[in-house]
Amino acid sequence: MRAAIKAAKRGLSEGEVPIGAVVVYEDKVVARGYNRRARLQLASAHAEMMAIDKACKKFGSWRLPEGCELFVTLEPCPMCMGACLNARVDKVYFGAYEQKGRSLTAALAEANLLNHKTEVLGGVLEGECSGLLTEFFSSMRQKQKEEKQRKKEIGDKEI
Repeated sequence: MRAAIKAAKRGLSEGEVPIGAVVVYEDKVVARGYNRRARLQLASAHAEMMAIDKACKKFGSWRLPEGCELFVTLEPCPMCMGACLNARVDKVYFGAYEQKGRSLTAALAEANLLNHKTEVLGGVLEGECSGLLTEFFSSMRQKQKEEKQRKKEIGDKEI
């Protein structure tokens, strides 16, 4: 999970929501990803998708080898959980639980939608993972508040 947190911080340094993911095979990180939605302007550019795509390219197959695990700093959304199932990720470990909306991760993993089961474990380094997100969104709200105040002050001067 530490490698996923490091990836999340890289995304943060680029102005992205700090979510990071790594694919691990035989106790080695084989692929890393972080949120790139803002930079790439792609709805699918989630950390998990980036890491899974890189791992698939590395192994030369859309099916990852048995034993691949995904570590991600935030609970996967339905799209990313679907990618985990489709790529045959054996285990998904996530840090922070999704605060918005209802969690579907475990339900999708157990739904028997494909002929593959993925084990899911949440809350790994939860405090550190959720702290990154809380700090990011607090900072973003503060910047928006300051910008709104600045615009108000400029508008008052023009009157």
